[in-house]
Amino acid sequence: MKPATLSERVIGKVSDFGPLFDYTVKLVLLASFLELVLYRLLSRLGMHLSKMAATHPWITPTFTALTEVGAWLLNIVAVLLLLALTLTMVNRWGGSDNSRLVKLGIIGTALLLVLTVGFLVVPPGMLGAIVYNGLTLLVLTVFVSDYVMTHREPAQRALAVTYFLGMSGWLYYQIVSSTYSLMGTIVQPPLVYESHRMGEALMVLASFCAFLAYGKSKSLSLRTKNRQQRNRAIWFWAVTGATFTTLLVVDYLLDRIAPGFASGFRQASQGIGWIFQFGMGYTFYLPFALYVGGLLCWSYTVVKLVTMGRLAGYGIGLMFIAGYALLFSNLTLMVVLGVMLLACDRVKVATAEALSTSAGPMMPASDGLMTGRA
Repeated sequence: MKPATLSERVIGKVSDFGPLFDYTVKLVLLASFLELVLYRLLSRLGMHLSKMAATHPWITPTFTALTEVGAWLLNIVAVLLLLALTLTMVNRWGGSDNSRLVKLGIIGTALLLVLTVGFLVVPPGMLGAIVYNGLTLLVLTVFVSDYVMTHREPAQRALAVTYFLGMSGWLYYQIVSSTYSLMGTIVQPPLVYESHRMGEALMVLASFCAFLAYGKSKSLSLRTKNRQQRNRAIWFWAVTGATFTTLLVVDYLLDRIAPGFASGFRQASQGIGWIFQFGMGYTFYLPFALYVGGLLCWSYTVVKLVTMGRLAGYGIGLMFIAGYALLFSNLTLMVVLGVMLLACDRVKVATAEALSTSAGPMMPASDGLMTGRA
């Protein structure tokens, strides 16, 4: 055996931090997804169908009940987020490989929790919103920097950078707009519109980067030497490319073939965009196919990682379930928790020399040593 042999293993599975942390994180993801569907999306759909309620009396009580369930889930998610963030901070603070940068991020997260609880008693106002969003930007900067330094794969770094820049576009928009409003000036803040649009585009790009960083597998690679896997990959990517090319040009073709149907198709897409704009902050100004592609990449990656028990799956899930427009404090905390969970999922490299200094003379490593829990 060579003295410098490297052993790599993934640390940070959701089951590695005890049953309380395990069940809390799982409940946060489930409750957040249900809150997104029932409160932020379906409740807006009920408002959009208000004209149909005149002829269909069941619409109003149905969507009223869904909204009440969603509001109840909103409060449950807030409580679960406080518990999950507290457990995550305790586990990360006690880690042996934590740097000062990570501890600075944990202190900033603790201040966010204190401000969140304090703003429940005292309304934040413009100044409070500026401080809260500024502290959120600082915390995300710290944890994303830690992620970039501990993850060497280009796709993972691209995911972290694109998501951070995308979310920074929204935070910049909120901070600068609130500052100008607090000053009482009527001058338009610089680059707020451009940062808002660019942030949304980067969020969509980040959903594709999530698939490249964590979702891709050998069965979908065109470089594989296995003929069956290569044929499957060719069919998959060919069908995918044809589907999204069709989505990109369908509006043009419909306008040429059936202008009336094309007009109805546009109105339907505008309705979907209206729901997502109020529910998640996406304005759908980009081609519709890009949003659909990002949704598919995100959902496939999250399902794959969650079934494996990887913290990255829960982190990526929460980061995008929060949406782009962080209109509530629980959505901001959801983003912070997601980034923290994503940073906990990494490959730990241990050299044989380091193992020998702690275990004595160099011996053939057993399976328990190489794949033990962190």
